[in-house]
Amino acid sequence: MTSITHGRTVLNEVHAIVETAESEVYQLSINLTDMSGQTYDCDYLSRPDDAFGLNPTIRKWLADNPYFSVQSYAPPTAEQIRASMSSLSARQLRLGLVDAGVSLTQITAAIDSMPAGPEKDRAQIEWEYATSFSRLHPLTATIGRALGLTETQIDAMWTAALNL
Repeated sequence: MTSITHGRTVLNEVHAIVETAESEVYQLSINLTDMSGQTYDCDYLSRPDDAFGLNPTIRKWLADNPYFSVQSYAPPTAEQIRASMSSLSARQLRLGLVDAGVSLTQITAAIDSMPAGPEKDRAQIEWEYATSFSRLHPLTATIGRALGLTETQIDAMWTAALNL
């Protein structure tokens, strides 16, 4: 166990280091003891020009441990990006659909065309009563398919609707 003190914060151990899309910027998984004496694992983003907090200690640790395994950066998958998209309010979703050229009657027609049963009932309840919608909710995919929208088109509409 490595223990390096910075002020009253102690870097106890570095578990893993992952490159980011930015040169010389790393995401570290570390164990530290904070100023209140609490010890815990956490993630830490280290930038080369950050001279504050625990970063100088981490940069010294990186320099002193040049052979520590650093995982290469892997860009997030489309599914990971979708999972991290913020939810839309019902208002944002509906305005986003209208701005994308999708009428609300098309949504109602898509739900109405579903086979009778619990799935259709759930879709109708979600559409009529949900106050927020997540990008990966099954209703989003169901309605998108019914309207002939690609995942990329839904992503673009979703992103635009976040600003409404």
